[in-house]
Amino acid sequence: MTTSAATPHLIDDGPLTRYHRKLIAACSGGPFLDGYLLSIVGVALAGASTELGLGAGALGLAGAASLVGLFLGSLIFGPVTDRIGRKVMYTVDLLAMIAASAACLFITDGLQLILLRLVVGLAIGADYPIATALLTEWMPRKRRGAVIGWLSTIWLVGAIVAYLVGFALTSLYGPEAWRWMLASGAVFGAIVMLLRLGAHESPRWLVAKGRIEEARVAVSTALEREVTTEDILALTADEEAEAKTSFRSLLAAPFLKRVMFCGLTWMCISLPQFALFTYGPIILAQFGLGNGGAEETLGQIVLNLGFLLGSLPALRWVETYGRRPLMIWTFVAAAVFLLPLGLWPEGPGWLVMVSFFLFTLASGAGTILVFIYPNELFPTSIRASAVGLATAISRIGAAIGTYMVPLSLSGLGTGPTMLIGVGLTVLGLLISIAWAEETRNKSLASLSTQIMSTVKP
Repeated sequence: MTTSAATPHLIDDGPLTRYHRKLIAACSGGPFLDGYLLSIVGVALAGASTELGLGAGALGLAGAASLVGLFLGSLIFGPVTDRIGRKVMYTVDLLAMIAASAACLFITDGLQLILLRLVVGLAIGADYPIATALLTEWMPRKRRGAVIGWLSTIWLVGAIVAYLVGFALTSLYGPEAWRWMLASGAVFGAIVMLLRLGAHESPRWLVAKGRIEEARVAVSTALEREVTTEDILALTADEEAEAKTSFRSLLAAPFLKRVMFCGLTWMCISLPQFALFTYGPIILAQFGLGNGGAEETLGQIVLNLGFLLGSLPALRWVETYGRRPLMIWTFVAAAVFLLPLGLWPEGPGWLVMVSFFLFTLASGAGTILVFIYPNELFPTSIRASAVGLATAISRIGAAIGTYMVPLSLSGLGTGPTMLIGVGLTVLGLLISIAWAEETRNKSLASLSTQIMSTVKP
């Protein structure tokens, strides 16, 4: 049983209200903080590695620890979010982020640095399925793609702000300010916590759990009009087919292919990005740009701006041209622009920066899809679990790759390392051609019905 196509859906076909805008700001705070926390380490590691005496292996662990934590956090807390709700986890993960960031002021050895970055990653991993699922389940369908894509854009804003803060602290106080760089995340975390006050639970999740009156109050507040119990019961029709789905369902047909598509393409996009976010100054120095000072950080800021600028037109393209063509052409362009760095690593500085910048533009456009696809391709009852599992797949690959980057740079050199990045983008292209679906302007109900109709009873 599904809602009639002639009957407007309360949420999918509803207006964008003041509550929606407040929720967008609140949910955006999580990705902003995620981008900030995962990127500030790229600047801090330069000072931390010298003061703490980190070798290539320890440096790789320090850079990859948060990604390992992100893998574990998304894998564990995605199903928890589906069981106990989006709103509770929405706050708990922020408290962990704030505490772990503040504790970085007291680091005295490499092990403490690695462990705290692991905790930060756990909290970030929890936030990915929480914030994106909550926002997806509240958004009208005609705005959903651009709004969820905006979360990736604001992630990039967080990364840029991290490098600006790192650049400012390095310029004023030198690399020795690395503890303050890592601890600064606590300040932004407190701001995000304030933004999240007053958020309502997802009405789709409440309906699925039989909490009809709570869903009615939440929807009435969001839509700024009185909503009856009968209106809310209409939402139940969209959830009935999903009632028997569970986390285990994600490991079997028809969900497994979608999980692998989301996770693997996310990994192919994020691994080269995280290599730049985490080791950008080091990589630029390998190309002969800068001499170990603030110049590399400034170059990193330029590259991060490229990721951001590339994502902005994509917020429109994802609704006009669609998800599938945007994903495919992102990988094509990223591979083309990264290739010169692998073939001519000793090229002039202008070629290095131009190639890197064009790569970031292309990669930034595809970045907005990493939150959109997993939130649209799965029903409400397992949406957070699916996002968590896709995140876990992407991040375990990214963690291994990030750990290997300094070893690859020192062992293989910059050219072969860049060619490995080209290979990853080509892999993402092939997966997208084979498996990418088009979900533009489709209601969550119709997408759920489409996938549930293929589930064997």
